[in-house]
Amino acid sequence: MFAVWLMFGVLGLPIRDEFGLTDVQLAWITAVAVLNGAIWRLPAGILADRFGGRVVFTTILAVTAIPAFLVSQVTSYGWLLVFAFLVGFAGNSFSVGIAWVSAWWPQDRQGFALGVFGAGNIGASLTKFIGPALIVAVPAAGLLGGLVPGGWRFVPFLYTVLLLVMAALTWAFTPRHDIKPGVGRNLGSMLAPLKQLRVWRFSLYYVVVFGAYVALAAWLPMYYVDVYGLPLSQAALLTALFIFPASLLRPFGGYLSDQLGARRVMYYTFAIMLVASGILMMPYGYIVLTRNDGSTSEILPWTVGPVLFTILVFAMGCAMGIGKAAVYKHIPEYFPHDVGAVGGLVGSLGALGGFLFPPLFAYVTAWTTLPQSTFFVIFAVTLIATLWMHFTVVSMLHRASPELTNKFEHDSELTGVAS
Repeated sequence: MFAVWLMFGVLGLPIRDEFGLTDVQLAWITAVAVLNGAIWRLPAGILADRFGGRVVFTTILAVTAIPAFLVSQVTSYGWLLVFAFLVGFAGNSFSVGIAWVSAWWPQDRQGFALGVFGAGNIGASLTKFIGPALIVAVPAAGLLGGLVPGGWRFVPFLYTVLLLVMAALTWAFTPRHDIKPGVGRNLGSMLAPLKQLRVWRFSLYYVVVFGAYVALAAWLPMYYVDVYGLPLSQAALLTALFIFPASLLRPFGGYLSDQLGARRVMYYTFAIMLVASGILMMPYGYIVLTRNDGSTSEILPWTVGPVLFTILVFAMGCAMGIGKAAVYKHIPEYFPHDVGAVGGLVGSLGALGGFLFPPLFAYVTAWTTLPQSTFFVIFAVTLIATLWMHFTVVSMLHRASPELTNKFEHDSELTGVAS
């Protein structure tokens, strides 16, 4: 489902060439797919709690196959936007799976279990690996006399087949007896937790670790091609180096959250992201010194080559993978009976961040003419989330222990330890 949802990250480049699109037009293709993968997450999570994950997940798989096939047949930019939006429905599978997995596992193991499920995000890298090879391998005229489309169109056609196969396998091999924590509850009671401010704070965290991940997974291939002049196949592989840790480390992030606490893990996550994005957002250039005799010299040249860029993006991917699990570790702890609704809203707003980031990247880059401004956007949003989290934690600790308001260390008389 994630491979289908984010397939335009690689397909966008041959699509741009075929339809003669601008970068902003291309960004909107990715954005509308991400949008539709966000707006239905809340109702999808509620439906999973009420009717069971097996029924809802199978339905989403089967329904998504229709627009995937239509993408392979599109002939105009207008219809491509429509079908890209519809195929983005695949992204709503995440909140269904979160509710489904949470219902089956006890609280002390939910962090790891949700992390394992969330590792399915690695599907976002599937197109990065197979897309360029398939585009080249399958002739543009297609196969079987044109019955099977060729070029970039073969990829959504292949995903159509895979979606139908996975729908059949999910229905056949998952437990027929499902756990349905939302049975017998009215909609109002299921939505009541959404009034709490912490739900919206968790959502902002998820915008940072997931929304930015989705956006970069789609944006990085074009960044590598346009900024560093790399071929699409190499750009896709380097993007996969970002996607892999952002997905595969999710179980480890869940384990760390179980052992150390989700809050501490979030501090580490945001710190790494701030450092990496802070370096990446710095404009390239140098300082010019002018002497009294009119001569000049250039000092402190600054640029980020493809190697350093890939290392920093890899670090961000590691932080995002661990942070995504930490965010969702919070949810069953605070809302054990409302994982579908709360997880759906958090996932929805996080994915909406993935919708807003690509056009924002494009507009800010066009305004500044600096491609590095992409990472200024990520830095700014991460900083806001970090400050909100920190002030919330400080306020909570102050309410719990007001006598420590003006103390920086433990009182030696109370602890028995010499200062």
